Amino acid sequence: MVLEVIRVLVLATVSFIVALSATPFLIRGLQRLKFRKQIRNSNEAPIFSSLHQNKAGTPTMGGVVIWGTVMITAAIFWLLNFFFDGFWGQLNFIDRAQTYLPLTAMLIAGLIGLADDLLGIFNVGGGSGGLKVRHKLVLYSIIAVVGAWWFYFRLGWDVLSIPFWGNLIIGPWYVPLFIFIIIASAFSANETDGLDGLLGGVALFTFFSLTVVAFALGRFDLAAMGGAAIGALLAFLWFNIYPAHFFMGDTGAMSLGISIGIISMLTNTVLLLPLFAIIFVIESASVIIQVLSKKLRGRKVFLSAPIHHHFEAIGWHESTVTMRFWIITVIANALGLIIFFLSRVLLS
Repeated sequence: MVLEVIRVLVLATVSFIVALSATPFLIRGLQRLKFRKQIRNSNEAPIFSSLHQNKAGTPTMGGVVIWGTVMITAAIFWLLNFFFDGFWGQLNFIDRAQTYLPLTAMLIAGLIGLADDLLGIFNVGGGSGGLKVRHKLVLYSIIAVVGAWWFYFRLGWDVLSIPFWGNLIIGPWYVPLFIFIIIASAFSANETDGLDGLLGGVALFTFFSLTVVAFALGRFDLAAMGGAAIGALLAFLWFNIYPAHFFMGDTGAMSLGISIGIISMLTNTVLLLPLFAIIFVIESASVIIQVLSKKLRGRKVFLSAPIHHHFEAIGWHESTVTMRFWIITVIANALGLIIFFLSRVLLS
């Protein structure tokens, strides 16, 4: 057990060093290629445009450093284990049962998000460029359906863990549940990515909790992957906190959202995910409420949505919103972990 803790810490450290070393080169490369953020048209989102016009021209697609570092770390130790075995086998975390799906989904989602960012940079597509929401939902759905098929038909998973109750066999209902969780987490992560350091910090705490849960369940390879993601997120935040040197972009938001959803399914903590990712819930709920209110009542509930822009509009500084959302995330994650461990004790 102690060795597994060391393993997670070593992988987090290696991932942090790799990402921290690579990020300055990535930023310079993005600047040289002029891969810069395009701010939405003021007619489409006047409040957002007025608040963020000064961010136009900041390099985007920085999320590459997160999923890219996880992939590089996984590949390096897999190759070292393949050729040399022994010690390196302890750091290899590529495992068919535990990490094949989350690693594959992270990579595919990151590449799709990368394509979306490029469309936005070159102003290809509707509005300010990039994929429309409905197109993103279709792509999320495809990934979710493939994942649901793998879990239910290949792995035979059909159990939902209910805190303080136990496991409930839900049979084929597991498939729509899986699809909903993946789409919701991907959509919510995308909506949360709007302020310097916001999504990076929220995802950091969420990955920490899911890594602790995976470790407690004895899924050490999954916990090791979580450690690599945590290290990469820490390095990303080093450059992304206010004022950000670069933005995450959809390539980061999409990969993080889908990975979080899949890991919550792998650890059977779906019912705790609203606590582990509470800001995701708040952000997506604010968007849904805003859209429904405009369609049904003809007026807004919030000055701007997602809700972090509403708080900016009423005078909160960007870093104030981010820090307060981080605090909410820490409190909710602590509560989620307390429920998880207390439930395990009472049901054992």
